[in-house]
Amino acid sequence: MSDIIHTGKASPEQVTYANMLFYGCWGGLGLMAVTYLLYVFGIITPHIPLSQVPLMWSEPVGTYLQLGKVPTGWGWSVLILKGDFINFLGIVLLAGMTIVCYIPLIPVFLKRKEFVFAALALAEIIVLLFAASGIVGGGAH
Repeated sequence: MSDIIHTGKASPEQVTYANMLFYGCWGGLGLMAVTYLLYVFGIITPHIPLSQVPLMWSEPVGTYLQLGKVPTGWGWSVLILKGDFINFLGIVLLAGMTIVCYIPLIPVFLKRKEFVFAALALAEIIVLLFAASGIVGGGAH
């Protein structure tokens, strides 16, 4: 890490992280665009018919969830092959890129005997996975 202070250049780990984040984010955006087109053009059948969406959007979220039989939390994953839920794949990719980018850093830090950095990267992954799991029940789930 001291290389960046003295040379002003990014370390190989930082470049790896940045490259993975760059391509992962563009991949997530591309995936969202493709899955949106699949939904809008009716190539994949939606869970809630497109004609009913405007009617349901005017309802409170609880009513929308009940009328549409839409599960909460990670329950959406059972509907992933439906046109109106497949676009969540791109969102999940974007949201999970930080976790994915930290994974290859751990072996590098361990190889260089930078155990504190390896532990911090592992802790970051664990905390993000725990938060995403919904176990703590925070947020709008």
